[in-house]
Amino acid sequence: MTDKRSLHFGGVDVPDVGFEAARIVILPLPYERAPSYGTGSQEGPEYLLQASAQLERLDEETLIDWTTLGLHTRTPPFLSHDPQTAVDQIHTQARKVLETGKFLLSLGGDHAVSIGLVRAAAEIYENLGVLQIDAHADLRNEWNGSRFNHACAMRRVVEMVRGDVVPVGIRSFSPEDYEVMQHCGLHPVYAHEIDPLDDTWIDRVIDRLPETVYLTLDLDGLDPSVIPGTGTPEPGGLSYRQAVRLIQRLGRDRRVVASDITELAKIEGTQVSELAAAKLATKMMVNFAGSQVSEDTAVKPAAKAMVCRRNMF
Repeated sequence: MTDKRSLHFGGVDVPDVGFEAARIVILPLPYERAPSYGTGSQEGPEYLLQASAQLERLDEETLIDWTTLGLHTRTPPFLSHDPQTAVDQIHTQARKVLETGKFLLSLGGDHAVSIGLVRAAAEIYENLGVLQIDAHADLRNEWNGSRFNHACAMRRVVEMVRGDVVPVGIRSFSPEDYEVMQHCGLHPVYAHEIDPLDDTWIDRVIDRLPETVYLTLDLDGLDPSVIPGTGTPEPGGLSYRQAVRLIQRLGRDRRVVASDITELAKIEGTQVSELAAAKLATKMMVNFAGSQVSEDTAVKPAAKAMVCRRNMF
């Protein structure tokens, strides 16, 4: 069994610069309580971190070496079995990081972890907006005996932030969810409205967000053909490329102060979900925290021309 305390993003070949020197702090949150369907998200952070060791260092679109951005992975905290207490503990952990001005990337765990994370960010950034990539609205007031269940995550978020909440990829919601959408003036970009050949839907998303944004990515927001390893998969979600293009535009046009990736559930015999989730994590790093990188961070052309042997024969 892997020693979870020794896991850090990128594996043993990527330097962990320590908290003080870090620009990006990665917070694993192995938390799962009263899931609605499939289980396994509590181990999601561990599997994502293991998969991250298999990634190449360069972002293929920007040529930024994400390992040079100053990464520090926190030790996973012990979280209470009581949902409200766990949310409070997560809030405390997140606030310690965000108060320093570092970029916080949290790895869930079920979507309930976002409640404490967003609360911490909203206390520090006055007009914080939230971009939610998700299959489900998650706007119930209570579910499975708790107001802090994953199905209530965005209801709690809507109650605490001053900026707009913009849900994207929604394709599963209850009458209660819809009533809250109407009452609170939420206007989701539903999955069926997203044209695979036209990215103008991204303009709608960005235009409704304030300058400062928190991104919460529930992996079931992507289509199960991309990430099948999640507890409540729904057909018809975002493609990998659509998610990346949204992340890129968000990083270009807004200030993203923190983000999370939740609801990863390992499927035995395949690594596709955790690899895709880890890759999305690097896209967030490069586009959110790496947008102001120095010239030394991107790969340069070689000083001396390399010998290419394709014309040898």
